[in-house]
Formats: sequence, C-alpha cells, structure tokens
Amino acid sequence: MLSNWLIFLLGGLFSGGLAGLLGIGGGTVLVPLLIAIHQNQSNYQPVNAVATSLLAIVITSISGSIQNWRMGYLDIKRVIYIAIPSLFTAQLGAYLANLVPDYILLGSFAVLLIATIFLTNLRKRLASRTNNESSQNTNLFISYLIIGGSGGLLAGFFGVGGGVIMVPLQMLLIKENIKKSVQTSLGIIVVTSIAACAGHAWQGNVKFLEGFLLGIGGLIGAQISTRFLPKLPDKVVSFLFRTLLAILSVYFFWKAWIAVNQ
Repeated sequence: MLSNWLIFLLGGLFSGGLAGLLGIGGGTVLVPLLIAIHQNQSNYQPVNAVATSLLAIVITSISGSIQNWRMGYLDIKRVIYIAIPSLFTAQLGAYLANLVPDYILLGSFAVLLIATIFLTNLRKRLASRTNNESSQNTNLFISYLIIGGSGGLLAGFFGVGGGVIMVPLQMLLIKENIKKSVQTSLGIIVVTSIAACAGHAWQGNVKFLEGFLLGIGGLIGAQISTRFLPKLPDKVVSFLFRTLLAILSVYFFWKAWIAVNQ
C-alpha cells in the first residue's frame, strides 16, 4: 500500500509537470497509470481510473493556472468564454463513459490521441496563410463553442482535462501560438475537470484518496513546469506534445486489444 502511495505521488508530479508544460490536465498519464496499478482487481474498472484522474486534474490545473495568472500569462476572459459550454458537455461525457464497454473506451482514447496529432500538424500547415481579421472575429463565438464543448466532452468521457484537443483547436480555429494555447487550455481545464469530476462523483466512480495523492504530486509539478514554459522555444513544446500523444496512443491500442480478448 505504501509503495502504491509513492507511485501515486510520483505519477502526480509527472502529470503536473506535463500540465504546466503542455496545457493538458495530465489524464493522458494518470488514466493509464491507474489502470496499470489496478489491472488485476476485478472491482476496478477503466471508468474508475477516468473519474479518479479528474479529481487529481482539478488540483493540478488550479495550481498551474494560479501560477500562470500571477505571471501575467492567463487571459481570464477568454478562459471563461471557452469554458462555459464545457460545463454541459462534461456531464454528457461522464454519462456516456458509464455506458460503453471498456475496450471501446480505451480504443477511442487511442484514436483521440492520433487525431490530436493530426490537428496539430494541420495547424502548422495553415500557419503561413493570411487570415482576414473580421472573418476571424465573426466566427469567434462558434470557435469558442467548438473548443469548450469538445474539451468538456472529452474530459467527462476519457478522464482527461481536455487539453489534448483544446490546444490544437485553439491553434487551428483562433490562430493562437502554442504557448498561449497551452496557458489558456490549462485555465479552461479548471472548469472542465471540476464539472466532469462532479458528474462522476455523483455516479460513485471516484476513488478519493488516490485522487488526492495524485493531485498533491501534480500541484508541485505544475508549479515547477509553468515557470519553465515561457523559456522554451515553440518547436520544443510542440515536439514534446506530439511525441507524448504518439506514445500513449500505442499504449491504449494495446490495452484495448487486451480488453477485447479477455
């Protein structure tokens, strides 16, 4: 039990570092970690890992966003605008996560990660094109709905903060650079993770002790990584983001294959 607690703290520290550095809640690390720890326990399902991950993400994202705000890198108004639709879609995602088989949940997560890599690369190809500013403003409301709605849905369904999709969508739809997208995404994750975690807690899916231990480690990691983000080149942050997603997509396809054959 003590060794598991240490793993939770270290896992939270690592995920918190990713949260501040890449603008993700850390669920892409926490969900597979929780599944691996409890893989031999018949009473522990992937939906429990999803829900418990969200509790840790709440703590981590608040920690990192407060640090970004203190450093003057957080646009509160934009965070609120994008986060509003996520309040509703996060509840829908939490509801749907309880309905699908485990292998679909795991396989869908892998597909999500690959799709996110594609979206990030697409934004890079579009970056050189000039865009009419008035046209961008006309579509800003719709863009916020898409970004926030997608982030909330994925938060509830997959146990991630939603940053894996919100970062590239901000780059694609509202033409933000990756660092600004990361910082805004982490602020939105505060809202999406609270909403999604509340939905899962209502359904009894959250393991609170594990979530708090992961969150404590994440709090420390987020404080450290948010201080380093402004100093890193955009290319480095983008490369780290895509590499992480590629590795985790392979892991989740493997877990889905195991679940199908059980």
